[in-house]
Amino acid sequence: MAERVIPLVDRRTVASASMLPSQPVAANGLLADTLGRPLRDLRISVTDRCNFRCSYCMPKEVFDKDYPYLPHADLLTFEEITRVARQFLAHGVRKIRLTGGEPLLRKNLEVLVAQLAALRTVDGAPPDLTLTTNGSLLVRKANALKAAGLNRVTVSLDGLDDAVFRRMNDVDFPVAEVLAGIDAARDAGLGPVKINMVVKRGTNEHEILPMARHFKGTGMVLRFIEYMDVGATNGWRMDEVLPSADVVRLIQSELPLVPLDPSVPGETAQRWAYADGGGEVGVISSVTQAFCADCNRARLSTEGKVYLCLFATQGHDLRSLLRGGADDEMLATAVGHIWQGRTDRYSQLRATMTPDSGNGARRVEMSYIGG
Repeated sequence: MAERVIPLVDRRTVASASMLPSQPVAANGLLADTLGRPLRDLRISVTDRCNFRCSYCMPKEVFDKDYPYLPHADLLTFEEITRVARQFLAHGVRKIRLTGGEPLLRKNLEVLVAQLAALRTVDGAPPDLTLTTNGSLLVRKANALKAAGLNRVTVSLDGLDDAVFRRMNDVDFPVAEVLAGIDAARDAGLGPVKINMVVKRGTNEHEILPMARHFKGTGMVLRFIEYMDVGATNGWRMDEVLPSADVVRLIQSELPLVPLDPSVPGETAQRWAYADGGGEVGVISSVTQAFCADCNRARLSTEGKVYLCLFATQGHDLRSLLRGGADDEMLATAVGHIWQGRTDRYSQLRATMTPDSGNGARRVEMSYIGG
């Protein structure tokens, strides 16, 4: 088959040119990568900025006042994001998650939410539309987001102790304001609200049980995430990882748990229910128990690069197609071709890899493509 080259290059990270076949890739919801994994989940970063400086994501010593954030003209417009999302839905995506940086810093985000909520999957259903946030702006934004069509929110919260929380966000932001945001999201109907706690050994593991006690019986789902080696700026060390199995054992020592089945194929969290019916918790074991075999997620950066793994070293540029006159068929073919060539399974291979092995390139930062 004749082929032509369309450069799909990320200017921020090392990337190679992708070969785009001259024949379209059918957008019929049946797309699979080289390991047979379907495309079901799209994470869209709407900004590379955040008002927190969490050490595991955007450490202050790197992301300081002189850090070169993307200029506004480089960001995809809401219309461009919606157009790309439509092609991903045609290839089988059912869930869209808006991320950042901190997505609520993107002005008029509810306009984008309304545009995405109007799209449909290959089955004719609206996409499951969610958002991950640090919660700092939820009090003022929750009702507008719900009215625009957002289904749920996930809030990052790494502890209840105010001193611990202020130290971890590193901008002296009070935990009470995040808790108020969580309540606002619940009251607006953006539930069940999920709470994500990154556990870093030696920093906040003593907050595990207080968090479990606080959210038990609230209808919210608390999830504990192993501290991950994302990017190259967070100084990750394996001895700072508290395995999820230890988290479960700690909770079990006070609050008995029973295992639950995954709610959907490819779910990242292992689910546990409180034995007394007080709700559920989850653990995301991306370091100690890789879930690459079922990973069905793609990520779109705020400037239009597609990443096929949270630990990727390169992206694939769609913005040049969007702004270069490509029609929807070409855009759908680009998305399909990118996913068909996917081989990523970093977490399964971690033990055999050096910190930045592969192409000599640094991994993309989580603040750039979202968690």
